[in-house]
Amino acid sequence: MTPTPKNLRSFPPYRPGLKPAPMLPMSRAEMNTLGWDSCDIIIVTGDAYIDHPSFGMALIGRLLESQGFRVGIISQPDWLSAEPFRELGKPNLYFGITAGNMDSMINRYTADRKIRSDDAYTAGGHPNKRPDRAVTVYAQRAREAFPGTPIVIGSIEASLRRIAHYDYWSDTVRRSVLTDSKADILLFGNAERALLDLSHRLAAGESVKSIRDLRGTAFMVTRNWKPEDDWSEVDSTRVDTPGKVEPHPDPYEMKEKDPTACGTDGQPAEPKLAPIKLMTREERLAQQKEIRSRSVVRLPAFEVVKEDPISYAHASRVFHLESNPGNARAMVQAHGDRDVWLNPPPLPLAMEEMDYVFDLPYARTPHPVYGKEKIPAWDMIRFSVNIMRGCFGGCTFCSITEHEGRIIQSRSEPSILREIELIRDKTKGFTGTISDLGGPTANMYRMACKDKTVEESCRRLSCVYPTICSNLNTDHSKLIQLYRRARDIPGVKKILIGSGLRYDLAVRSPEYVKELATHHVGGLLKIAPEHSEDGPLSKMMKPGMGSYYRFKELFDKYSKEAGKEQYLIPYFIAAHPGTTDEDMLNLAIWLKQNDFRLDQVQTFLPTPMAMATTMYHTRKNPLRKISKDSETVETPRLAKIRKLHKALLRYHDPNNWEAIREGLKRMGRSDLIGNGPQHLVPRTDGTSAHVRQHARDETPPLKVMAKKFGHKKLRVGAAISRKRAG
Repeated sequence: MTPTPKNLRSFPPYRPGLKPAPMLPMSRAEMNTLGWDSCDIIIVTGDAYIDHPSFGMALIGRLLESQGFRVGIISQPDWLSAEPFRELGKPNLYFGITAGNMDSMINRYTADRKIRSDDAYTAGGHPNKRPDRAVTVYAQRAREAFPGTPIVIGSIEASLRRIAHYDYWSDTVRRSVLTDSKADILLFGNAERALLDLSHRLAAGESVKSIRDLRGTAFMVTRNWKPEDDWSEVDSTRVDTPGKVEPHPDPYEMKEKDPTACGTDGQPAEPKLAPIKLMTREERLAQQKEIRSRSVVRLPAFEVVKEDPISYAHASRVFHLESNPGNARAMVQAHGDRDVWLNPPPLPLAMEEMDYVFDLPYARTPHPVYGKEKIPAWDMIRFSVNIMRGCFGGCTFCSITEHEGRIIQSRSEPSILREIELIRDKTKGFTGTISDLGGPTANMYRMACKDKTVEESCRRLSCVYPTICSNLNTDHSKLIQLYRRARDIPGVKKILIGSGLRYDLAVRSPEYVKELATHHVGGLLKIAPEHSEDGPLSKMMKPGMGSYYRFKELFDKYSKEAGKEQYLIPYFIAAHPGTTDEDMLNLAIWLKQNDFRLDQVQTFLPTPMAMATTMYHTRKNPLRKISKDSETVETPRLAKIRKLHKALLRYHDPNNWEAIREGLKRMGRSDLIGNGPQHLVPRTDGTSAHVRQHARDETPPLKVMAKKFGHKKLRVGAAISRKRAG
């Protein structure tokens, strides 16, 4: 069985009696007000400081504070010198470095590699308040500010760069962020457990260089280092064999036999008989787990995967196969003459621990230093509640699984209801509407494998693809009960569901769909089919359109029964690996036939370590065994093709007509060019009556719907694209 983890609340406080600060200090003046002469830990972040559990620096900071540590925040420092990193003095224990809630490259650049004009995590939405590759830059500056102070890096940016990874912005394979940042240790995933253990051990006098046994951590070591002598190393090719399979040796081939195989004088050696011990299934699994717990998988070296796409795809597949905390082994990857060592993933938090983290005394507001400037990300989530973390969907383009894992960690119902009451009582501007009860998905709350033993031994990449696993509990009754009790809280008028809905799960519970359509949709409900064609969907690990149609039928039925006019708003991805021009054309035709006029759409953006990124870079499919002769994944990489795919999603926009006409002619589909209702785009961009009428006919009804249902603007695909990436 998986070892029982140490409970978050089992540590004695470092500074007994330390009281929670109104806000974690960002200046010497605030430290003086609190009576502090120094900070134990200083968190450097690329985001504006908002004291709310949806923001990583606040969650980690308040958690450390609850353990008796003095925690300071350096938010969005000027990285051109080390001086801003000296603002709060030298930390007694370490600098904690995070890029923020989003990867800094995804935050700063679009899928077309253009600099974004705004930053949702900055006061006023101003861009350019953080550097490219913020974790690396901040870590280097912190080291320059106070040489010798331990540097601990974390957050999604560090998580997704813990091994050699393809970097879309430089179109090359980059080294682990550990090598570039020179950090002492990296914490990946949801790191509360490792963070507390690390902090208390450093406070007790241990050297950061000696702490090598924490799950969810990565660090640099000398080549072939092992924790103990009895550890064994397994080459990754034994986990998943890349390349052509070597033929079995010919048993009749005349070769010199091993002398030790024979007895004296050439006589056959007496066979050694050993008793066979019969083991139960539980004993066999326990033995296998013990062996795995003391073995490390060696991935192909950085220098190899940088030059060989087959080795890169193989390493990616092995990495994902070793991601279940119940059976994952440590992994190691050479970078020059040193190794990057990755311990197994962190063990999920129990419900009691999740409650502890989310029930801490957050101020639930931005730091006063920002004055009246609005922070878009805060405006988006201030009336929403995070009820769970993790996702077992395994979508290949999504970073959630690589970061938060596949095991769902849920809060208790009382904890969630308490937070709703806090929003009602303390959050300015609350008018009675909770904008979301969700998380990475809206409806995986309290779902888990029916058998803990099966869960711990499972190596599936998704619990719901290609079909929903028979061992998965898809019961929605706890979520339905939560919705009903949340609605009954005095002062709460309406609770909307804003997180992405996993509709292939929802159709398993018509009662849930009825509850949702009757009480929790404000006219528009976003869902994410991502595509209409089986080719791209198979590379995304997403269900076919059959599930969408079943959900739509139930949704329309229950909306009608409730006397409500409500619509589904689908999200789609353009230029995903495995997508052909014909696939995108078929999707555009589907959109037209179903009268969808998308406002903003998403082009596939390769994020570090995602399996779809591996497809993009290597043109191989890591969902299957990798070889030189295995399936080739055709991937839209040329800017012209990616632009066409995106244009087809917005076939109604006159700015896209010329590109679509050119693409249709190249595909031999000129029959779709014309001014009739059966055509996709008009023949010309002129001002004839026919073309003007065509444009009027193509006025996006979603904008009309958005106005009707009180939304300022319907941003189809824009917000979720950042959420998926970050």
